[in-house]
Amino acid sequence: MMSPAATSSSSSTAKTSWFEGVSNTSRIVFYLILLVVFLSPAIQLYRINAARTHLLQRFQDERKSRVIGLIHRQDTVGFLGIPVSSYISIEDSEAVLRAIRLTRPEQPIDVILHTPGGLVLAAEQIATALAAHKGKVTVFVPHYAMSGGTLIALAADQIVMDPNAVLGPVDPQLGQLPAASIVKILDYKKPEQASDLSLIVIDIAKKARAQVGGYLADLLSKHYSKDKAQELASTLSEGRWTHDYPITVQAARSLGISVSTDMPQTVYELMDLYPQAGSGRPSVLYVPLRHGPGGTEEGTAPAEGRGTGERR
Repeated sequence: MMSPAATSSSSSTAKTSWFEGVSNTSRIVFYLILLVVFLSPAIQLYRINAARTHLLQRFQDERKSRVIGLIHRQDTVGFLGIPVSSYISIEDSEAVLRAIRLTRPEQPIDVILHTPGGLVLAAEQIATALAAHKGKVTVFVPHYAMSGGTLIALAADQIVMDPNAVLGPVDPQLGQLPAASIVKILDYKKPEQASDLSLIVIDIAKKARAQVGGYLADLLSKHYSKDKAQELASTLSEGRWTHDYPITVQAARSLGISVSTDMPQTVYELMDLYPQAGSGRPSVLYVPLRHGPGGTEEGTAPAEGRGTGERR
């Protein structure tokens, strides 16, 4: 027969073992949750990239072309969900030039272009390589291709835009300031009233305008007469508009730029896989409906999203 002391000791040992078990289980669960938190963004990004690659391959097979996506968005998928703004960089130009080199000379190239612009050097390298390609080059603009993006689009044999998409002026910027406005300083000040630094910046701005305008005229001469190419180059690079001025399909056509609006559905599907960075709650709400045969609407379950891309 066990003594009271022995019974108490056994009970205490059992309680200690139980608490240790719970503590160890909690610790394991905590580390598992921590592992999931850190791995989820990587897993999500992998799945998105796989879906993007699948769509690009499908589009490439449909078009019998080399498809290159130059898409700059702020993805929320990242460490701690911190979005990183992107633009046309030297790394982009290196990658695009590599893709062009891997393409047979006669094979068509399709560029899906969505960008706010970027470095002039990088944009000019891409545009030059596309213009020199023997096969047909088509640029698809589903939403916008501003500044350097417009420069790249103008190198194509065909520009396809969504009816609501826009291009933009290609006037050079020095930092945050337009070169055209810097040059106008001397309209308000005499040279002797400006500092040496201001005069240097004005000289650089003049050179930048001349360089971009001259390059654009040469680029456009592939598809336009010499006079028309020069006129269009001056219009787009002289700084008559603000740098973010939207050149719509109608405006582009009025300038003499040939634009199609026959946008393939696959391009929209690809853009769905590049969600814009959000604040955790949707700012756009709608019920995604598609028009079926005969104009009837085919409905799905109500959804909310931030630019999910379901078109009506």
